[in-house]
Amino acid sequence: MTDTLPVHVNRDQLHGLEVPNEVEVSGSFDVVLQNHGESVHVHLHLDDDLSDIATLSANNHHVASDSTRRITVDVSGSGPVRGKLKVATAYGATTRYVDVILTEPEPEPRDVAVDESLSKPQPRSTPTRTRDRSVDAFDISIRPEIAVLVLGAVALAVAIAATLLFENTVVLLGSFVVLAGVLVAIYLLVA
Repeated sequence: MTDTLPVHVNRDQLHGLEVPNEVEVSGSFDVVLQNHGESVHVHLHLDDDLSDIATLSANNHHVASDSTRRITVDVSGSGPVRGKLKVATAYGATTRYVDVILTEPEPEPRDVAVDESLSKPQPRSTPTRTRDRSVDAFDISIRPEIAVLVLGAVALAVAIAATLLFENTVVLLGSFVVLAGVLVAIYLLVA
């Protein structure tokens, strides 16, 4: 199998094309346009069967004189699929078709190397929980106590403001619940 499709342009005559009759690939592949003469435009087209699982970034490609250009055919599906790739120059005056055979990729071996060290028990480590208290006090990601205190103070201020504004017993009881929640959060963080 190959991952390239060689296409020779202008080797024996102007706008001449030399392509293999078929190519077998197992995934994405490159069309290598080798120009042996004057600058030329090469048109590539995938038939319906191939275009269901493969794409070209563009159909028309300019190949400078005496140069090589690679065009990738991206394959997003899997085989087996058989289709045709049309290669044309001189606005279709010279046209060749290549049978493209997409096969299933060969499975990769999944061997695992095992040595004697795996038969011995590994030492267990116990995770330790440490907290660096010397970190800047404004770093909330490490110091959640600050965030809880700030949010608790804001919630308490809103509760007191609501109590004074509405003068309602239910709102007063809600303020005590907020205060109790802030005190419990502070206790849990300190303990």
